[in-house]
Amino acid sequence: MLVTMLQEDSFRRFLFEDLGVRGEFVRLGNSWKSVLERHPYPETVSRQLGQALAAVVLLSATIKFKGALILQVQGDGPLHTLVVQATDQRTVRGIAHWRGDVPEGPLDAVFGSGRIVLTVQCEGTEPYQGVTELVGDTLAAAIEHYFQRSEQLATRLWLAADPQRAAGLFLQEVPGSHQDSEDWSRVCLLADTVTGNELLTLPSENLLYRLFNEERVRLFEPEVVTFSCNCSRDRIERVLVALGRAEIEETLRVEPSIAVHCDFCNRLYQFDAVDIGSLFADEGRVMGSIRKH
Repeated sequence: MLVTMLQEDSFRRFLFEDLGVRGEFVRLGNSWKSVLERHPYPETVSRQLGQALAAVVLLSATIKFKGALILQVQGDGPLHTLVVQATDQRTVRGIAHWRGDVPEGPLDAVFGSGRIVLTVQCEGTEPYQGVTELVGDTLAAAIEHYFQRSEQLATRLWLAADPQRAAGLFLQEVPGSHQDSEDWSRVCLLADTVTGNELLTLPSENLLYRLFNEERVRLFEPEVVTFSCNCSRDRIERVLVALGRAEIEETLRVEPSIAVHCDFCNRLYQFDAVDIGSLFADEGRVMGSIRKH
């Protein structure tokens, strides 16, 4: 029996050698806890957020790009906004907003009527955005529906999250492979036997062996996933300069300082009149920095 150590915060690709099917597996530990430490979430909210965070890592790995993939779920229900992001550097961050009590149950009970928005922010190009309605009982089912409508690739997804870990398993036909429908059905039936506890606790080698021990599966080396927020005082200074001196000074006439809060990492940036005066005294340098980016 294959026994390996549990790998936290790792992403792994795998490939069925004899089939036109590829797969991915991710488990988040400390990176997931870093998200939870910044905001107190009810368990029903954190479970959806953790599943979304695992999903966005898996989806970002299907794209060859330098930048970020943002997954948003927007609805008119109790959990009305969920936003998660993964970058090509395997960094993640996420946030959720809700009102009142968020129930257990299918997506329409949690999110109400809503939609899924996937945005690809690739350096040097305009963002690409795909939108589809929020359908299905689970977030995994809703994302599968997105791929059926938008990518037209056979895709399956299994997600799980608890206060300690978030994890996901992803299967997809290899583009252009013309994989056999019976092969695809077989590996999906095998993957359907996975439990949430297995996703969260079994080492990747053991999990794949448990599910696919009769298939030839090539497992690639793990990649580390970390929590990171790309907000910074310098980035916010550039935004303030772009707003213009007149607008900023008008705000300072009625407020003692300008406060900018980052929802993702819960950091607060404050700028008083001295900070703003210094910022616009050096406006040429900051604007130069903006143009370079």
